[in-house]
Amino acid sequence: MLEDVLNDLRTGIEKSIEALRRDLMRVRTGRAHAGMLDGVRVDYYGVPTPLHQMATVSVPEPRLITIKPWEKNQVKAVDKAIRESDLNLNPQVDADLIRIPIPALTEDRRKEMVKLTKKYGEEARVAIRKHRRDANELVDTLDKDGEVSGDDADRAKKKIEDVVAEGIKQVDGVIAHKEKDILEV
Repeated sequence: MLEDVLNDLRTGIEKSIEALRRDLMRVRTGRAHAGMLDGVRVDYYGVPTPLHQMATVSVPEPRLITIKPWEKNQVKAVDKAIRESDLNLNPQVDADLIRIPIPALTEDRRKEMVKLTKKYGEEARVAIRKHRRDANELVDTLDKDGEVSGDDADRAKKKIEDVVAEGIKQVDGVIAHKEKDILEV
């Protein structure tokens, strides 16, 4: 029983860290990458559709993203969706190809990106703490119902703390790596 609780805790922590990595992919570092546009939804015949499901997104140069919609009549919709996103990008339409130059980040913008990164990190830590609370409550329930002894419950809680500490350490490592990428000129 206690091993199941620990396995669920580990799974929850890994999911929180993966969500953090997905969120951080959208944070600009000054270099172009296709993941920057993952959050962009295009009005595709009345349905908000992820950009990568209706166009080819490529990165031919470190500071340039190109988008080639699979249907030529969707170029304007893609352009509009990118302009309305919170990415502060300025696409340039060239017939059926859209070019997005990625400007170098200013020092102020880099600091904003670091703040955003820290915010995502704190959200991940909160999620991990929630998993810890759920696991501790489960152990308390098992202890109260008499399914496990008090000593086993105490050992399980100590293991839970160790697993959570390791998860938070991983989050801190991911955040530190992303901050280094952002501040690198």
